[in-house]
Amino acid sequence: MASGSLLALLDDIATILDDVALMTKVAAKKSAAMADDVSVMTKVAAQKTAGVLGDDLALNAQQVTGVRAEREIPVVWAVAKGSFINKVILVPAALLISAFAPWAVTPLLMIGGAFLCFEGFEKVAHKLLHAPHEDAAEHESHVLANANPAVDLVAFEKDKIKGAVRTDFILSAEIIAITLGTVASAPFVQQVTVLSGIAVIMTIGVYGLVAGIVKLDDLGLWLNGKASAVARALGSGILRAAPWLMKGLSVAGTAAMFLVGGGILVHGVPALHHAVDAAGEAAAQWPVGALWHVLVPNLLNAVVGIVAGGLVLAAVTLVQRLRGKSAAH
Repeated sequence: MASGSLLALLDDIATILDDVALMTKVAAKKSAAMADDVSVMTKVAAQKTAGVLGDDLALNAQQVTGVRAEREIPVVWAVAKGSFINKVILVPAALLISAFAPWAVTPLLMIGGAFLCFEGFEKVAHKLLHAPHEDAAEHESHVLANANPAVDLVAFEKDKIKGAVRTDFILSAEIIAITLGTVASAPFVQQVTVLSGIAVIMTIGVYGLVAGIVKLDDLGLWLNGKASAVARALGSGILRAAPWLMKGLSVAGTAAMFLVGGGILVHGVPALHHAVDAAGEAAAQWPVGALWHVLVPNLLNAVVGIVAGGLVLAAVTLVQRLRGKSAAH
């Protein structure tokens, strides 16, 4: 999803929060100052986490596609519940780490970022190294499972849901860390309020949009059955576009793993962070400088993510082989 669209979405959410803060002032004048502070900090935090929300949306929409139509919303709901549990763990953990071991935030984020790069590289490696007939056989087994009413789809989808929740945990950790940095100097109560608010908003926003994306084909079919020629044309257009959107989300989801994971790693190494920033500033002098100023740092983050993912995959493969040899003896 385009970051600009998500910024607009989050700005709308932040405006709603402003309205809520205003109504709170009317209902309880004593909490007016705090409501203002929370509203402003939540708006800033929401804007700062917009890019991560875009990656989160692409990744999770991609990971919950490919299941039977009547299972789509239950799968999205299952991942959304997992996401809420992630936030319930992450928000108190972030507050505790910030209070007692602030030095641990960056290393923990970097471990998560490296894991995200590893998952992305593993997906690409699987696609490149596995023979087409192996992928076709896997796809066929999935199709047969979806078509067979005797198959326990909840159990069959368990790994898909676990993978999506695991990915969500890392992206949620980054969102919480960014938000915590925004409110680091605020009183504890305001930190809790803003972190909790962002956690709820992000989860509802992401998975509400994911649910809409995976049900696009149903919307197209519904419109296609209408009497209006305009509705039928729109429905046909949605049905033609939906498969391409899903393919695009698959690519965007993998790319987001490298962008987010690489970005976390780059931010965790000051020298590398300054070098990437410098490259972005230099690119701003090129023709259409504003575009290059955004594009170059993101490309460099992705390169770092790809290299890191390859190194982690190589290390994991080596450890697995050594363990295999050890077990054989």
